[in-house]
Amino acid sequence: MFTRQSALLIQNIIRSQVPALNKAAGRSTTLASSSVWPISLQKASIATTECCYAKNKDKKKEKGKKAAKVEINETLLRDIINYDAVNAQMQKAVQQMKDDFIKHLSLRSTTGAIDTLRVTVDGTEHELQELAQISRKNPKTIVVNMIAFPQTIPDVLKALEKSGMNLNPQQDGTTLFIPIPKVTKEHRENLSKNAKNLFIKYRDSIKDIQNNCIKKVKKQTEFSKDDVFSVQTQITAIADKYIAEAEKILQAKQKELLGDS
Repeated sequence: MFTRQSALLIQNIIRSQVPALNKAAGRSTTLASSSVWPISLQKASIATTECCYAKNKDKKKEKGKKAAKVEINETLLRDIINYDAVNAQMQKAVQQMKDDFIKHLSLRSTTGAIDTLRVTVDGTEHELQELAQISRKNPKTIVVNMIAFPQTIPDVLKALEKSGMNLNPQQDGTTLFIPIPKVTKEHRENLSKNAKNLFIKYRDSIKDIQNNCIKKVKKQTEFSKDDVFSVQTQITAIADKYIAEAEKILQAKQKELLGDS
């Protein structure tokens, strides 16, 4: 088969002989580049180009091709791992993310969101309502009475600051007055960022469950390598399913927070 390079080489050889041939024949005309090329060489060149183009096209198709769907074999999974426990742990992570979205990422900070705010005191988590009396002074202000546990006020202030609700509490003795922030564009964007951070937290939690499970599977010696590999692939597929579910919830929440139609 002629290649482009071969065709060019033969063309150059023929071109070098054209002046001598013309002189011998007493002609002053020169051959056009198209006439110098034998038809077979032209076809070979075109065929080669089309072949290369087809290969590149195939590569592009392969690159954009979706990964094959992994079939979940519950019977095999139950033989090698605690399938129900792994599923439950991943599902719980998604549910916790949804709960955190509701509690901490409201456009209007509500008394209910403040009630369940998690406060870490000496390494132990408590809900704010366990440490304080919470009420509304008026529609624009929440009052947090810390008289029962005044020593936890610094911990409560830290939790309020990290809540992602854009709160700016004012302290008066053992009482905290929390103005409910206006719904500004900046506030919406901050809430959206906090939603993304929460998603990352729970996505990583699901990946940790996946990786810990795979580590245990790799230690199994009574099963064939094919079965162990298949289970690892299926565990990854299950984790990907829950992460995709969490990502859809994130997108919906960010749309709501940013006010996108």
